[in-house]
Amino acid sequence: MTFRDTSAIQSWHAHVYFDSTTRDSAWTFREQIEAHWNGKLQMGRFHERPVGPHPMWSYQMAFAHEQFADIIGWLTLNHGALDIFVHPNTGDALRDHRDAALWVGRSHELVLDALI
Repeated sequence: MTFRDTSAIQSWHAHVYFDSTTRDSAWTFREQIEAHWNGKLQMGRFHERPVGPHPMWSYQMAFAHEQFADIIGWLTLNHGALDIFVHPNTGDALRDHRDAALWVGRSHELVLDALI
């Protein structure tokens, strides 16, 4: 096995998953994230449809490698019933989403064809 150095990680994305029944709690959670992190991470669009490899509605948070422990720790303790997909950004989108991802809550099957 070849080990990769963490310097390959340029940044991280966390995607909060929701559907029509959890939409309101996802929006409230987004507001809580924005208030807690106060501009220290980048919030993406609130997609009320599946986008790219994500099989559910979602929104994205982008953050620096150095913020990983604080942000993922906070999301882990505060996500409630929402599921969160987390992946590094190394320049290899397929590997990042398929082989190097983490889940907070339940995992979901991604649409990996969107990355090929």
